[in-house]
Amino acid sequence: MTDDLTLAAGRDYGDTLWTPSPESAARTEIVRYIRWLARNGGPAVPDDASSGIPSYRELWQWSVSEPAAFWSSIWDFFGVLGSRGAGPVLTGQMPGAQWFAGGTLNYARNALRRARVDPGRTAVVYRSEAGRDGQLSYGELAARVAQVRAGLQRLGVGLGDRVAAYLPNSPEALTAMLAAASLGAIWTSCSPDFGAHSVVDRFAQVAPKVLVGVTGYAYGGKRYDRRAELTAIAAELPGLEALIVVDYLADGGAAGLEAGVPVLNWETFGPADADGTRLEFAEVPFAHPLWVLYSSGTTGLPKPIVHSHGGIVLEHLKALALHQDLTSADVFFWYTTTGWMMWNYLIGGLLVGATIVLYDGSAAHPDTGALWRLAAQTGVTYAGTGAPYLLACMKAGIHPAAEHDLSALKGVGSTGSPLPPEGFRWVYDELGTGSSGLILGSFSGGTDLCTGFVGPAPILPVRAGIISGPCLGARVQSFDPAGRPVIGEVGELVLTAPMPSMPIGFWNDPAGQRYRASYFADYPGVWRHGDWIMIQPDGGCVIYGRSDATLNRGGVRMGTSEFYRVVERLPEVADSLVIDTGQLGRDGRLILYVAPADGYSVTEGLTAKIRWLLRTELSPRHVPDEIIEVPGIPRTLSGKKLEVPVRKILLGTKVAEAADPDALANPEVLSFFAPPGSPA
Repeated sequence: MTDDLTLAAGRDYGDTLWTPSPESAARTEIVRYIRWLARNGGPAVPDDASSGIPSYRELWQWSVSEPAAFWSSIWDFFGVLGSRGAGPVLTGQMPGAQWFAGGTLNYARNALRRARVDPGRTAVVYRSEAGRDGQLSYGELAARVAQVRAGLQRLGVGLGDRVAAYLPNSPEALTAMLAAASLGAIWTSCSPDFGAHSVVDRFAQVAPKVLVGVTGYAYGGKRYDRRAELTAIAAELPGLEALIVVDYLADGGAAGLEAGVPVLNWETFGPADADGTRLEFAEVPFAHPLWVLYSSGTTGLPKPIVHSHGGIVLEHLKALALHQDLTSADVFFWYTTTGWMMWNYLIGGLLVGATIVLYDGSAAHPDTGALWRLAAQTGVTYAGTGAPYLLACMKAGIHPAAEHDLSALKGVGSTGSPLPPEGFRWVYDELGTGSSGLILGSFSGGTDLCTGFVGPAPILPVRAGIISGPCLGARVQSFDPAGRPVIGEVGELVLTAPMPSMPIGFWNDPAGQRYRASYFADYPGVWRHGDWIMIQPDGGCVIYGRSDATLNRGGVRMGTSEFYRVVERLPEVADSLVIDTGQLGRDGRLILYVAPADGYSVTEGLTAKIRWLLRTELSPRHVPDEIIEVPGIPRTLSGKKLEVPVRKILLGTKVAEAADPDALANPEVLSFFAPPGSPA
């Protein structure tokens, strides 16, 4: 049932779909951590009076009130391999807070620690549309990493050098990333569906010494040749010294490629005596760069976001074990590509000793149930995906648990965009009941921190449309326009205390000006993330979409996610986009773009139905001034809707200047949003 605390979130929010029991809670990693704290000088977290389960709220409050003690406990509880150093755990404030001064460690050493104690344990299961299926034990993975590490060393790669990858979600990408990290080199990657221009926009900023790439990939039942793209990328990268080619489609690989630098075959560039190669690790400072991720780059040069070895190790251990309850007994899958931060998060499963599943291909090939079939075949215990995929399954009417053996599944993760209440209900209707033990974990976070800062916890109930609460160590608040914290109202999502996985900066931004302008310009010393959030009195959260895509009708701010959950529930609608053309001090028009489902068009009847639903389920303010049919909704390569660029087009920006087509999954549809007679 829905309680009073969730009424403000909107219709259908708040129904309890799963509740932990004292017995189920006692088996979780977070309760094991709570008991450990009490025995090791930490706080004695009291049980919740009504449930008899340790109070998550009390634990969270301690984690953000005493951040040094909390993050120190994470290091100790998980036994991080490295040296904490003699310096303080935390010094300074945002931006510029410093963690574990004098501490040293290596991400790859921690990710591969199970290779020493249980080398036969399966580390990676991989599947692809290209037919490259198999698995690697931790021992086999470590041996491959040692071989690639030695090959990179022979090419002169060392501490601080950049290794770039134009690779699909494959064992080669994982191996190369761990090899680079083991050397103290810095990893960066794009998936091969990125266009050459888009890749160069990213990689040229960091000037890699080595590029690893494929000449083709398979997706949606088709094969795509990327030889021209790969050679074009290599030719444009300043300081590139070698190109290593993976023969991914068995189509000749490096044969005939000319890139202006030595071209090597992946299979042979390492030492011949690979079996005897010893794997070593460079111990690097806590804040040493691990990898460079990128913002979407739809409206300008992508921001090159640098994360540290130490920050990522601690954050991913915390998130994966305490929030998702993953252990070495789990098989962890998230549908992603190497161009999305969720790939970096997925491989973090190695930190807890889990088996990770890498899949390269379409989520909807040969049918919408492809990911559930994969989960059944590989024994996945925790399956993650984007919210749009769960909603697509719901609209397609598939029944995963009835069609596949998903008995191993204990958790489902959702991120990328807000999951509406009906998406929550579909998961429980089709994948498990309240007594099954399956936990739906809805996360919200970002590439910026390579994690979620609001999400689930296995000692909190799951409620329709509600994210369980702020994550441990994340002091999340909602600010009103005056910068005051608010509860039960929609406001700006902010972080008012530092986290270790915050960027150590942007690449080529030595004074930190671009970094500060991106997150700290509006509220000094406070991270503004750019999302609308409502925080309930009990800590539950609802994300309403990007605050830079604000809809303002009659002085009332509205989030775009409210529109989408109503409109896209209709079987006639495949996708939608809502834009408010209003500007400061001047009202604009509210325009709803609709991409109809196959076999449908935007008729007067459908238009009337949409208007009626928005009026009755939301409010009269939500009724658009125009509803326009388009062949598709523009999305980034990671699946996010292009609300801001389309708004710019409507306000007069040329289509060619509004968004980089190489950063889009479907750039061909963008021209349909230009007003008649506007310049291209």
